[in-house]
Amino acid sequence: MFEALFGSSLKTQMVAPEKALAGRDTPPDVVPGTHAVLGTPLQGPWPEGTRVIYLGLGCFWGAEKAFWQLPGVVTTAVGYQGGYTPHPTYEEVCTARTGHTETVMVAYDPQVVSDAEILRAFWEEHDPTQGFRQGNDVGTQYRSAVYWTTPEQEKVVRETHETFAAKLAASGYGAITTELRPADEAGQFYYAEGYHQQYLHKNPAGYCPTHSTGVACPVPAEG
Repeated sequence: MFEALFGSSLKTQMVAPEKALAGRDTPPDVVPGTHAVLGTPLQGPWPEGTRVIYLGLGCFWGAEKAFWQLPGVVTTAVGYQGGYTPHPTYEEVCTARTGHTETVMVAYDPQVVSDAEILRAFWEEHDPTQGFRQGNDVGTQYRSAVYWTTPEQEKVVRETHETFAAKLAASGYGAITTELRPADEAGQFYYAEGYHQQYLHKNPAGYCPTHSTGVACPVPAEG
């Protein structure tokens, strides 16, 4: 999942909107109809009451697997969000000229898995203090991000951000660099190409680095 595979230098500066790639009006690839593991629709419709959140935590292959394994998750998909280029290709995202970060869309039943449990998995599955990188994956596409869709999610995002920041500091880590925004401000979630969806299910020996800090994230009480 390295940019070098596509001949691009590693970029750690966000591209200016006027310098972003133009993109295209339609998706460059067909999105699979169903989740390869869960058998649920990748683009909906989903059961009434399903909540959706968009999470960036480095390479989206391993990140997606972490969430589809959680009880209560209806479906997951990987894509690109937070930038400027409409309907980008993976190769374009790797140039750091789209502004997007690799993102996992998580649709879940809040009656089975709470917002807090989703956020705990998010914080614990990566190192949110690394800025535009996760381990050897370096570039703006690997930045940590949370794009929420409900006021309830925002409340838990901010609570867990604060408590986890304190835990990380006590363990010797720096400040959290995670981008926190409502999804409508971050812009459209563009589904990645079909071969990226549930990649580690299709390629069990595929690239899947672990960047967890090993620090536990306290979960706020419900209500």
